[in-house]
Amino acid sequence: MNKILSTTKSWHDLFCHCADYLQHPFLLFVRLYWGIQLMQSGWGKLHNLDKVTDFFTSLNLPAPAFTATAISSLEFFGGLLLAIGLFSRLISFVLTINMLMAYITADKEALHSIFSDPDKFTAAAPYVFLIAALIVFIFGAGIFSIDALADKFFWKSGAPAKSSA
Repeated sequence: MNKILSTTKSWHDLFCHCADYLQHPFLLFVRLYWGIQLMQSGWGKLHNLDKVTDFFTSLNLPAPAFTATAISSLEFFGGLLLAIGLFSRLISFVLTINMLMAYITADKEALHSIFSDPDKFTAAAPYVFLIAALIVFIFGAGIFSIDALADKFFWKSGAPAKSSA
């Protein structure tokens, strides 16, 4: 019986070791796909600021013109930063807050149905962006990112370099 457990553990460990190699390509896929989608969303909003402003006005958001410009810019430039993997965790945190606010302001019904009707919650527009931002926030950008290059070449130890001033 001990041999069976040992063999099972050995196969399990090998399986997990192989699966670990998928982590960084998966993070790259999430960043590229959803970063580009977010850029496209932001780009569309930036080119239709009057409609976005009208929508934000209908939601009774403060300073709707400024908010429309800020959110549109955040989506475009945040999507770019997410896609290339620069300041990934910081921008993912900001995007997470943005998507939560989108639920709170524009998709209240979907937010309130998170437990009673999960399909309504997951079908709402902010859902996939929220999940993508949370994945990158929690797991980081992965090795295929500018963040990883910066860690390797500029900070070497993983900590910011000290200035020589």
